[in-house]
Amino acid sequence: MTTFLTYTILGLVLGSVYFIAASGLVLTYNTSGIFNFAHGAQAMFGAFLYWHFTVQWGWPVWFALIVVVGLAGPAMGAALHAAIMRGLRGTADVTKIIVTVAVLLGTVYLAQWIWNPDEPHTVDMFFGSGAKITVGGVVIRYHEIVCLVAAAAIAAGLRVLFTRSRAGVVMRGSVDDPDLLRLNGHDPERAAMLSWAIGSTLAVLAGVLIVPISGGGLDANMLTLLVIDAFAAAMFGRLRSIPRTLVGAIVLGLAANYVLAYLPSAGTFAGNLRVSLPMILLFVVLVVLPQDRLRGAAIRTRERYRAPTVKAAAVWGGVLVAVVYLYSLLLSDGAVGTFALGMTFAIIALSLTVLTGYAGELNLAPLAFGAVATVVAFHAGVEGTGLASHMNVQGLLLGVAAAALVGGLVALPALRLRGLYLALATLAFGEFLANMVLRDTTRHELFGFEFTLFPDGSLVVPPLKAGPLDLRDATTFLMTATVLFALIAVGLAALRGGGYGRRLAAMKDSPAATAMLGQNLVRLKLSVFMISAAIAGLGGVLMSAAHGTVAQENFAFIGSLSLLMLVVVAGIGYISGALFGGLMAGVGATVLVSTFSDLALENEGMSTIYDALGHLVLVGTALVGMGVGRNPSGVVHDIIEGYRALSRSPQREAKTVLYGAGAFGVVLYVLALTGVIGTWTFALVALFAVMLLPLLGRMYLARKSGDEGRRDRPVPLELVGVDEPYTDELRARLDRELGLPVTALEKGGARA
Repeated sequence: MTTFLTYTILGLVLGSVYFIAASGLVLTYNTSGIFNFAHGAQAMFGAFLYWHFTVQWGWPVWFALIVVVGLAGPAMGAALHAAIMRGLRGTADVTKIIVTVAVLLGTVYLAQWIWNPDEPHTVDMFFGSGAKITVGGVVIRYHEIVCLVAAAAIAAGLRVLFTRSRAGVVMRGSVDDPDLLRLNGHDPERAAMLSWAIGSTLAVLAGVLIVPISGGGLDANMLTLLVIDAFAAAMFGRLRSIPRTLVGAIVLGLAANYVLAYLPSAGTFAGNLRVSLPMILLFVVLVVLPQDRLRGAAIRTRERYRAPTVKAAAVWGGVLVAVVYLYSLLLSDGAVGTFALGMTFAIIALSLTVLTGYAGELNLAPLAFGAVATVVAFHAGVEGTGLASHMNVQGLLLGVAAAALVGGLVALPALRLRGLYLALATLAFGEFLANMVLRDTTRHELFGFEFTLFPDGSLVVPPLKAGPLDLRDATTFLMTATVLFALIAVGLAALRGGGYGRRLAAMKDSPAATAMLGQNLVRLKLSVFMISAAIAGLGGVLMSAAHGTVAQENFAFIGSLSLLMLVVVAGIGYISGALFGGLMAGVGATVLVSTFSDLALENEGMSTIYDALGHLVLVGTALVGMGVGRNPSGVVHDIIEGYRALSRSPQREAKTVLYGAGAFGVVLYVLALTGVIGTWTFALVALFAVMLLPLLGRMYLARKSGDEGRRDRPVPLELVGVDEPYTDELRARLDRELGLPVTALEKGGARA
């Protein structure tokens, strides 16, 4: 009985902290329509601040709490709303999710910059771990009593705020109907800012309270994920009800502790299940509870994606293969291997292009499907031992098929979910896989076969060998990955241009209208999930082979979010966006950070500056993601439109600019090939030239024409006939864009 009471008290304490965190989520969602994925990162940052003030600077606990919870927490929330969140009103779910994900990543990177993750950071309980009372043989610490009292007070306070106070009504009205709120003399942005300040305060309080309960050690990634467990409690209340959120949090805390108390302790199952339980409950809650139309969800009408033709995709795929081969001639073997790793991430990124870019469905755990394929391919396809081992084609295909099957199984119960609910369901699956499967180091027996999913916590994945094709050679690996990327890209272009792709686009725009037209949404969702999971599985196996040895960290939740964020920033509706985002996620930031680290080691006098630049690269990447709301179509869209404007410009100088840029590229490559300039110099100059050429070209043409380039910028399609009169040339352009036959009169007008 004493054991039961002890674990019940511990479960109530853990549930109380989960409720404090979840109530902040409910508050901000109800008043802004934004589900804050960075909630856990805010809690983590507040906990680190509390450690810094109490341990590093020796402040009294009461004074540190006033500064952290009373000042830093509200300031953090108000600043986030003023700088970022207020600009997301009326945008699509994917934009809101990616921006908050970018805030999460930026906060984690900033914390790792300020507080060295290699150094221990420990926080003690309030009043010390020895301050406790005993009730009926059960020891209760003062810190745990504080958690219970704080949760009860917050539950009562929020209930009163939402139902009895004028401020709460104004907060809810700020997302329900901000225009009507303004007519009644209230400022919806001020109300939303207040709610974000309170929500951030609750997150920081939860972070400060939960660290001593979980062991006292501070780790940026682990603490962020620990608070994310409160998502299950928030969804139990369906992001609206404070009482139901409290019940869900208590159930979550009790279940986690009862699992630890009563399940067999032999092996790793009980511990893994305890860690995975919040995500299991989150998935179950999402599937079982009735679904509502999420408030604040809107079609992102500013998106502008151009689907390439199969011919264009094939041509550019060939260009990509040629460019990658020529660039590989400049690289060392180690650099070629790193480049190959980036190409495998680009293949995984293609799974997001077809799923989110084409179909509008969200997946926050693409690397999880790569992990499934890797585990199956390792156990079914590795031949030989030691340095002579290799992966056969059968194992690779089985891994891809397993990933597709798991993708279908995950999507099947979640087929009626959309937007935020679907994103959270894939997040729950990814975390469950990471905690239950990728941590499983025990031996199992199935049909007389003994196996271990992750022996010693890692897998040694050898390269693929198929007949004369041996990917042990770095250049061969790189070119094979590039060719596979190009082939999949051509296949996706064909898919998007066909009837199936048009049905996916219709489902993305309006599922209800698509269903009314007789389309089977269940079949569409299931098939596109399986296609996406298969692509992610193929990329995951190749990524694991490029690494050589993989562990749970290689398929972590943070890695999946980073990949998704960078692909959206680049342009998730473009195949080239997957290429750019995948390369940046796989090797771009890593190479830059390692380069600055090497420079810091070689130049001790400049080590501080180089270390700061390395951290700035990671934080800067997250800052770019925070600005995706201003450019939802992505960076690639702007670059492509810039080149299209140059190529179609009537000025003869435009062709001169393009030909001159091509000649400059050839000369630059020859200089790099002959060793006159370094590979890094060539890569940076070429990258900046490609990105800046459209802008510089427009400036040059504007200067030549003397009208600031207005005539060289094509009128956006939605403004044709509005900003200027309808001409035969404009009519011809509209017909071309819509795929209609151009009349002879329009052809003559266009030539004129």
